[in-house]
Amino acid sequence: MRNRYLDTLRAAAIVRVVVYHHFGWAWLSLALPAMGVMFAVAGSLTAASLDRRAAGPVVLSRLRRLLPPLWLLGAVVVPAMITTGWTVEPARLLLWIVPLADPPGSEAAIDAWEPLWYIRAYLWFVLLTPLLYGLWKRVGWALVALPIAGLVVLDKTGFTLPDAADSAMWDLVTYGACWIVGFAHRDGRLARLHPAIAFWGAIGLGAAALYWQSGHQGEDAWDLNDVSESQALWSLAFVLLVLRWQPDMTRFAAIRPLDRLVSLLNGRAVTIYLWHNIAIAAIWPVLEFTGQDDLGRLEGPVTLAMTVLLTGVAVVAFGWVEDLAAGRSPRLWPTYQAPRAQPAAGETPGERRTAGETPGERQAVPEPSAGDPITERIIRDTPPGAPCPPQQGRRYLSEDPVTERIMRDMPVAGRPPVQPRGHEGVPWAGNTAPQQGGPPLPLRFDGRDGAH
Repeated sequence: MRNRYLDTLRAAAIVRVVVYHHFGWAWLSLALPAMGVMFAVAGSLTAASLDRRAAGPVVLSRLRRLLPPLWLLGAVVVPAMITTGWTVEPARLLLWIVPLADPPGSEAAIDAWEPLWYIRAYLWFVLLTPLLYGLWKRVGWALVALPIAGLVVLDKTGFTLPDAADSAMWDLVTYGACWIVGFAHRDGRLARLHPAIAFWGAIGLGAAALYWQSGHQGEDAWDLNDVSESQALWSLAFVLLVLRWQPDMTRFAAIRPLDRLVSLLNGRAVTIYLWHNIAIAAIWPVLEFTGQDDLGRLEGPVTLAMTVLLTGVAVVAFGWVEDLAAGRSPRLWPTYQAPRAQPAAGETPGERRTAGETPGERQAVPEPSAGDPITERIIRDTPPGAPCPPQQGRRYLSEDPVTERIMRDMPVAGRPPVQPRGHEGVPWAGNTAPQQGGPPLPLRFDGRDGAH
């Protein structure tokens, strides 16, 4: 099942990216280091896939979901740039197919291709993850220090690579620690980390980031996006905190509009990222064309609303490619609860997918006992992530002995029914009550006042 907390973190990061690009507020890089969060979430999810499947299919699956939205953007943007006089070596256009380096573009279309550094960095992280995850299992937390050590070496030596490779190298050392912390979140090492170590470690990293930023400020004094070292330390501190303490999302999920918004932002994350900058660039031409470019004090809210509107148009027009890439039927607008699907190839009847999951992101979940209100209520009211008896295949609260007994005795496909037991575990002498003119009638617990 999907981790709703990770979905919420990614949705918040996407919103922050859009708002930052719209207003350019430097303080947002401190309030929410969005790119570090997105890389940490992606690291956790990629590690989860590697725990279930071989490295080759996992890498191919991630690339399949990442690249088609980029290809669609290129199919629109590249011809437009060429027809307006842009010239480029044909071989470099291959970077719009596989962005091992930043895809090229014209100066006039900078808003379309400049954000593609994230796609390039994500691609490299995916390609390196089988190696990094194997190292993580061997050396553990020492691997988190590797990207930070790389930053120190680059600062002290001034080492550089050719332009395209240099940018990739700097992004890997800037966000590599966040990606690896995603591994720690996945395998539980971060949850087992002593709270004091996590808290004070994050405080120390954050203080180091602010100290470095104070002496190496860019054009905007406190914009971490201008200083890789500060960005790396602050992002690492932030993800350590937000992934170490994971709140219960049950009440949040009950707020349907917010829950649906989270589903929408995750289902169209790549499309929103690729097209929102173009939407921002189109605002003033649209306003000037309509003669509404004198907004006064309403400029901020009106232009932000237009950013959301134009990005929504892009989601409707181009977002369906994310469905195709994920192996779903294409939709103009993503739905929020997928109907129960038929078992896919290699999927047992007891498995089912939650909304937005691909075949590689599912977990086996036993079907509830049909018509049993006790079972159905437990399944409905128990938040994901709670511990459970291992034979159930799903996590439930088990501190209450009565609940645990119900869960133990609950029918499960493929397991013979458990003989009902009375007080102190003594079997009832008579499991059935005679029924005149027919077979014995089983006695069952109906959940009301302890009556049987």
